Amino acid sequence: MGLPNPIPDNPLKWDGWKRFDSANPYERLCLDTSGQPPTNAQIEEHCRLLLMWWQKKLPLKSQPSNPMAQMLRAGLDEASAKLSEARALLLDPERREALDAQLLSQAREGALAEFHKFLAFALTGGTLNPSQEERLLITGEKLGLTREEAQGLVDAEIARTGAKRLADTPPVATPPPAPTPPPAPAPSSTKATNPQEEFLRMLRLSGVDEMTDDQRDAFCNMGEALGLTGGQAEDVIDDYLDERMLGGAAAAPPKAASARIAKPAPKPVTPKAPPPRRPPVITNSPILRAKEREQYPPYTTLQGMPMLLVTSGSFRMGSDKPGAMPNEQPVTPTGISAFYLSRWPITNALYEQFDPAHRALRAPGAGDHHPVVFVSAHDAARFCEWLSHHERRQYRLPTEAEWEYAARGTDDRVYPWGDTLDRGVYANFADVNTRLPWADPSIDDGFAESNPIGSFPRGVSPFGMEEMAGNVWEWCLDGLITYPGREQTNPRGPLDGARRVVRGGSWKSRPGNLRVSARAFQPPGTTAHDIGFRILCVPGA
Repeated sequence: MGLPNPIPDNPLKWDGWKRFDSANPYERLCLDTSGQPPTNAQIEEHCRLLLMWWQKKLPLKSQPSNPMAQMLRAGLDEASAKLSEARALLLDPERREALDAQLLSQAREGALAEFHKFLAFALTGGTLNPSQEERLLITGEKLGLTREEAQGLVDAEIARTGAKRLADTPPVATPPPAPTPPPAPAPSSTKATNPQEEFLRMLRLSGVDEMTDDQRDAFCNMGEALGLTGGQAEDVIDDYLDERMLGGAAAAPPKAASARIAKPAPKPVTPKAPPPRRPPVITNSPILRAKEREQYPPYTTLQGMPMLLVTSGSFRMGSDKPGAMPNEQPVTPTGISAFYLSRWPITNALYEQFDPAHRALRAPGAGDHHPVVFVSAHDAARFCEWLSHHERRQYRLPTEAEWEYAARGTDDRVYPWGDTLDRGVYANFADVNTRLPWADPSIDDGFAESNPIGSFPRGVSPFGMEEMAGNVWEWCLDGLITYPGREQTNPRGPLDGARRVVRGGSWKSRPGNLRVSARAFQPPGTTAHDIGFRILCVPGA
């Protein structure tokens, strides 16, 4: 939804004006509710801009034959009162709380009604097999219901209608093939048929039952060396650990050949296969967002950094818009689970609680509240480890996908604040104060180099993060990879390698580098006067 800034004067280029009489006050004011709840300042600003837009159209009231006047019609008489009414309601805490409860109840009723449609269709024949039931449960989760709620509705409807649950049809038995001589053993150097099999074979040879974070990273690097992505290596490791825990093939080391000859092998017991790993269901449902906000309220670290929740959701990662670079394509549908992200980049004062010696490396003129720079990706990771130890929470750098989702939300915007960059009030980038050949002399953002955090509140992202564009580049957790183009969930690039992703642009950047989809990279050991970082916390960990 959102509100373009500036608002196009021609109503044919922007249909937001049609919302002036919406039953939902948020929609009347074109407020985006997919991320953090709108602040009072955002409510006031949207109302002011919309009132100004309608004020300019009032002369059309004296031109009834004008096609634009006919199109705007009722809005010329009613928009001002409707917008002011929405503003007053949303600025009243009690009335807004009641409205939010009402909207959530309506969303839940809609989700239940939609789920019952799918359920009635699935039970049309009076039977339900496990595959159909699993698809129903996933549909319920996508609508914002919990798996338990969806299961309860299925059980109740089966009891009401007398439908029968069926077992999945077993495979048709086929006679065993005629015995054939066993093939000659392959040389030990022969690899498995694919990298996943080879990596799993190597994990089984290790005999490890539990892994520290360092061991896991080392194994991930091994998997990446075999040609897997970081996420694929993580999945194989999880499968292996499940296998060990459930007593699978790797649970016992192989016996010596002599022992097998001297003593007959016991009758083999087929271990129970580990349950399949079900990927999380990612949805943009307002019901799920409300549940996550209730479960994971914002908090502040002991060092004083506000941490804001980024609710689960899906978005289009990358860009095919004009100005997009080849490494931003193909655009890839991406689902992300909820996480916390720091409101601002880590500052000098916060970082120097971990490393007091860094004070000597501060950029000239940078104070306590300027973002820390001259830190490598390894330095940033060590800071996260230190903070995790002190706060008993799990901190790390955001992945590239998590960073982009937090910056752009779900509406495919160009910058964290929207689609335009026409004034120096949204971000700090190469402007008239910056002595660089590509600086824009028509923009004055007030800073020659980096700025103290909190200097650009109007550049806020949908989830409440500030300065995700400009000021300093920010390290990400993973290395640069090519987007797959197919749907992905919680992707993660290689954790090691020569090209570590940085995002967001800096005070030295051209406007194009401030786009939420713009990608850059540096060797992870790089330190520079325009690269810093912000931190992610895993909820409930």
